[in-house]
Amino acid sequence: MAMKKRKHALEKRASARDAERAGQPVVITIARDFGAEGHEIGKMLAVELGIPLYDNELLVRSALRAEETVDKMAAYDERLAAENLAFLPDQFDARTLADKLFEKMAQVILDLGSTESCIIEGRLSDYLLRRNPNHIAVLVTAPLDDRVAIVSDKRGISRKKGAKLVKRMQRAREQFYKRYSAGKWKMTDGKDLVVNRAKLGRQGCVDVIAAAYRRKLRELGAYEEDAAGATEEAGVPEK
Repeated sequence: MAMKKRKHALEKRASARDAERAGQPVVITIARDFGAEGHEIGKMLAVELGIPLYDNELLVRSALRAEETVDKMAAYDERLAAENLAFLPDQFDARTLADKLFEKMAQVILDLGSTESCIIEGRLSDYLLRRNPNHIAVLVTAPLDDRVAIVSDKRGISRKKGAKLVKRMQRAREQFYKRYSAGKWKMTDGKDLVVNRAKLGRQGCVDVIAAAYRRKLRELGAYEEDAAGATEEAGVPEK
């Protein structure tokens, strides 16, 4: 057990270190069906790999670029399309602000994808980085009934209310993709990995995505050593 834990710790350290050595970042984007716990899985994955997760942080950076408040940025994030503000003629000012903020957010995502290994959740990041050769596009999903159960239990609401919420928020995310990709991209498009949270659990999803990340590092020639090599390089003496 001790050896297994030590190997796990060394692999995590190696992942973060070798991402820098690769010369070009390896970026994981996570699209997530609402209620599938994609955010929780993203946080666990960031700890596993020792690389940063960008979610709400994207809002902060984008808001600073756009010289808008974070609250205003959040109001026009992925929920925008569901509220139809982007499509109503009498909401021209709201539509213009939303498009302006998305442009700023898109530039933040592109900058991150070219400068550091990281995990980026949502915000059409998989579409924006689709031409990046070191991009791993992931969809975290689960059957509708499982997602309704997760959301209902977390929020302490009935299954009926949970189902309405899941469907509404899922529709919002899908509309966000449709609007800002000009109808060229769906949440299910272009994915390298699709992980089922209901079957694999959170940790199982993390394990699958982490394996793909480390495989990409090996392809770049930056993560070739075996466990013994990693131990030696990390300066931990063999027992």
